[in-house]
Amino acid sequence: MSLAQKSKHQHGRISFANSNSNESNPPDYEAVDVLGPRGPQDGGLSVLSIDMCVADNRKDHYTDKYKNSSLIVRRNKEFTIIIKLNRAFNAEQDNVQLEFMIGNSPYVNKGTYITVSIGKEKRDGRWNGRVIGTQDTEVTVGITPDARCIIGRFRTFVAVVTDLGKQRTQRNPDTDLYVLFNPWDPADQVYMDKEEDIQEYVMNDVGNIYDGDFNNITSFSWNFGQFEEGVLDACLMIMDAGKVPLMYRGNATQVVRQASALLNSQDDKGVMVGNWSGDYSGGTAPTAWTGSPEILLKYVNKGYEPVRFAQCWVFAGVMNTFMRGLGIPTRAITTFRSAVDNTGNLKTDIVLDEDGKLDRSRTKDSVWNFHCWNEVYMKRPDLPDNFSGWQVIDCTPQETSDGLYRCGPTSVNAIKEGELSYPFDAKFVFAEINSDLIYYKADKYGKLKIISVNTVYVGKLILTKKKDSSEYEDITSNYKYPEGSLKERETMQMAVRRGVTSMDNLTLPEAGVDIELQADTIKIGDNFKLTLNIKNQTSQTCTISVVITGCAAFYTGITSTTFMFENQSATVEASKTESLTIDVTALEYMPYLVEQSNRLFMVYGRVEESDTSLCTMKVVNLQPPELTMKMTGSPRVGKELMVSVEFLNPYNFTLKKVQLRIDGPGLTQTKLKQYSQILPGASVIYKVLLIPQSLGKKVLMACLDCPLLRQVTNQLEFEVVQDENINEQSVILGTR
Repeated sequence: MSLAQKSKHQHGRISFANSNSNESNPPDYEAVDVLGPRGPQDGGLSVLSIDMCVADNRKDHYTDKYKNSSLIVRRNKEFTIIIKLNRAFNAEQDNVQLEFMIGNSPYVNKGTYITVSIGKEKRDGRWNGRVIGTQDTEVTVGITPDARCIIGRFRTFVAVVTDLGKQRTQRNPDTDLYVLFNPWDPADQVYMDKEEDIQEYVMNDVGNIYDGDFNNITSFSWNFGQFEEGVLDACLMIMDAGKVPLMYRGNATQVVRQASALLNSQDDKGVMVGNWSGDYSGGTAPTAWTGSPEILLKYVNKGYEPVRFAQCWVFAGVMNTFMRGLGIPTRAITTFRSAVDNTGNLKTDIVLDEDGKLDRSRTKDSVWNFHCWNEVYMKRPDLPDNFSGWQVIDCTPQETSDGLYRCGPTSVNAIKEGELSYPFDAKFVFAEINSDLIYYKADKYGKLKIISVNTVYVGKLILTKKKDSSEYEDITSNYKYPEGSLKERETMQMAVRRGVTSMDNLTLPEAGVDIELQADTIKIGDNFKLTLNIKNQTSQTCTISVVITGCAAFYTGITSTTFMFENQSATVEASKTESLTIDVTALEYMPYLVEQSNRLFMVYGRVEESDTSLCTMKVVNLQPPELTMKMTGSPRVGKELMVSVEFLNPYNFTLKKVQLRIDGPGLTQTKLKQYSQILPGASVIYKVLLIPQSLGKKVLMACLDCPLLRQVTNQLEFEVVQDENINEQSVILGTR
């Protein structure tokens, strides 16, 4: 059966005339008495058909958005099945079992072989069952999967039990049943008590991911697409391919921990290959993707060959899809100025050479402009109650945890309180947002000396998408107490007791002078100015010499080419501020564009009177040109809608190997248009014909990407309405 197979029986009614009771049954299941084929005896009972009541059940279980013809239900919520028999059902004489099996070797004691009995030998089991009613030869049965049952695709059988054995319906994929987590139910591990939270963190199939820099926050839309055709099957097949034990799949903690390893390929054949080199030949640049369905379906349809390539926001976007598709509340998180420690301590070390320039060869740690991970919402039975709720999960391969590249789940509340001894990976996450930035300077012999410490640079801002909005929500206070507060000091003391290395004993002479680097928001190709403000807080005049280094940098803080090195000095009177202006020309930096066009400027300063040192750094994120999207027509269900995407190359160089993706859940599958080149000053227009299939708010996104110009994005937001009483002006919500 193909991944996206559609059932021929849209209403779930399957006939079993002349069925063989033994054919296609699993080979090895516990306590199941299988006899040879046996027809009904005189007056005996047999099953003629099963109606899975797909449409009604899926509506009741909030699964009607899945583009999948099978029945999909949620844990601890009743669904109904109608069994048609060859005669009327007699509850005092007849014994009928409904059987639900998952895996190759179902066992009762492992929860992979479920029986629900109705009739004279009704017994309690893992799942509850009851006869809701009978009419003629039809029996309506209510089935309730238990609140901790395994998540996945179950095979469904109905067996008539007599003294001679069982007459079982034959295997038919069209009666298969998917069971998902249930965030609506208080007994489920992933329960959320607010409907608006569930709608955002489980049911929303598109969202914003934030990037850029702390001082210049940008965003782009991402197609989570958890309801798209084939995606749910892909998520389950990924767990199968990763050999996730079935016994783990009812435990949300284990599911998300396993997924954080499965979605990267660092130490296995997981879903995505991480690549931060800038060379994406042989794959798709991380900046070119627009959503998760394309990636997940490519992975399973190409024989589980890892998809090339991904970076943190791609990992986070796909994780969001994976978790929401299974019913686990999930949101994408962006942390600005996230520390990645590669030298084994919990400090972020920046090394300058003898001249005050950034020493790229000796600086092993880095501060990412931004880093994306996920939070999942769940009860943690393995932790104290106050550490349930949002949990950090990160599938970007950075560090190993229990032998695999993965991170989490770790409690956000535990991170905030410095309680870092609980599973999983709390110390690593704590360091990402709380590390001290330590500047070292080498002398002429190469010996390093600490010259400056910045305790507030890292973990500056933590964001997620606001509920029912395209704006962001600042959740920094969920992770950290205010800088300098008593609670922050208590948290750090607790973290030290839990094994975090502290810099408290380090004492450096006070320079009495502060330096701050500022720059305006600019577009790629523009000249710009840096302003260095020098504030003298002492009672005497100070002379400060500064060294400014400009490097091309990846968003991970790793530097590429140094394109600028400049020395300046200033004399600043007591309690005054002086400003130095540094001109940066496009001629200097344009030959060294990398990735999202970040420029990293490092400033080293020395106060001559006190022989003390100052350090600061700033990332300048250059903005790409515009991608224009226009809609022709009114968005109505079942009616054609034309959208045009236009791009003008504003540069004096040719853009080559250009990809343009159009994507939108509920509107279109991912469309890819490729251009061999776009000449200087030339325009391209790509028109897409859409036919909306459902009502409600929709998002259509576009992304243009090529080696010299990454991630040029835009989106259209609009409301799809019925084909009557429509006001075209009211349905367009906006573009970005």
